[in-house]
Amino acid sequence: MSDDRSVAVLGVGMHPWGKWGRNFVEYGLAAARHALDDAGVSWTDVQFVSGADTIRNGYPGFISGATFAQALGWSGARVSSAYAACASGATAIAAARAQILAGLCDVALVVGADTTPKGFFAPVGGERRDDPDWLRFHLLGATNPTYFALYARRRMELFGATENDFAAVKVKNARAGAANPNARYQKEVTVDEVLASPMVADPLRLMEICATSDGGAALVLSSMDFARRHGAGTTPVSIPAVSTVTPRFPQTVIEMPNFATDSAVAVGAFDGPAFRRSIAFAAYEEAGIGPEDVDVAEVYDLSTALELDWYEDVGLCKEGEAEGLLRDGDTSLGGRIPVNPSGGLSSFGEAIPAQAIAQVCELVWQLRGQAAGRQVEGARVGVTANQGLFGHGSSVIVTT
Repeated sequence: MSDDRSVAVLGVGMHPWGKWGRNFVEYGLAAARHALDDAGVSWTDVQFVSGADTIRNGYPGFISGATFAQALGWSGARVSSAYAACASGATAIAAARAQILAGLCDVALVVGADTTPKGFFAPVGGERRDDPDWLRFHLLGATNPTYFALYARRRMELFGATENDFAAVKVKNARAGAANPNARYQKEVTVDEVLASPMVADPLRLMEICATSDGGAALVLSSMDFARRHGAGTTPVSIPAVSTVTPRFPQTVIEMPNFATDSAVAVGAFDGPAFRRSIAFAAYEEAGIGPEDVDVAEVYDLSTALELDWYEDVGLCKEGEAEGLLRDGDTSLGGRIPVNPSGGLSSFGEAIPAQAIAQVCELVWQLRGQAAGRQVEGARVGVTANQGLFGHGSSVIVTT
């Protein structure tokens, strides 16, 4: 694969996920230091800091690039901060990659971290009657689990998914998470235990919906030339593509928080892939590969049912075939195409600015052969998929 659009991943780092109740900067600082150590570079070698923002932590959360730069020690490095909801981490990666490919810097640090409230996410405070996210909470009473359940019901109606299928996804991810020291939940579960957990939004139960968590993740990226000079070898782990595509009108599937869309009565048949499918396929096109080249995937499992949708959206199977892929064991560790060997959000929970970065961390460990207890043997190509509110899609290709 050509180096023309590739940047090297010199270092990865993470602060374990949990419910620690401390300042988010502490988590990001720990992750950044781990990534710098892993890369074998010093903080003063970093020329650009790309922060993924958190909206719950005051002004420092809104200017995360400068916040992390200050915590590491003012060095004169250039900074940027990005907020794209759950896609914030990938947007921060894209900003750093662009700086490197433009020749404006050789070494960049990407950091995301969050401290979250107890319970499911609520809307940001204030009264904003023209904000569709505010309206779906206050007008419809539709919390995130409600939305996840609507998607689960859709799979059951269209493709014959069962509650046992949704539970089996949790069992698979819990088994992987049990081998991940950074995961919040490190305990295997059975289908019966999942189905015995409290119903939250029919048909989804408590164990099938991801928690809200504290945590942090970081990457040290560099130009390929710098990586080779630095001793990373001739084929360092690299990122040849980052997709941050938006939807195209008209949408064929309603996305949160848009419970109603503009009328498509006067619009012809939808031409091209639906939004979520377009996210990974834009990354494939940029990297010059296809889903058939992928060895391992990290996808956005806000619920166990939603993970099944992503199997199809990233091209691992055709529409309606995800349940078969799961039942055959193809997406389990040791299967043909393991999905979420980290344990996924099911084992981590949501630390929103960090999670897309954490997905890349996992793929780097997998491609290096450093994912002890959950290793995907022979992995050389990985893909991530993540989605934020209001049309923030993201996918990252990682190769070696």
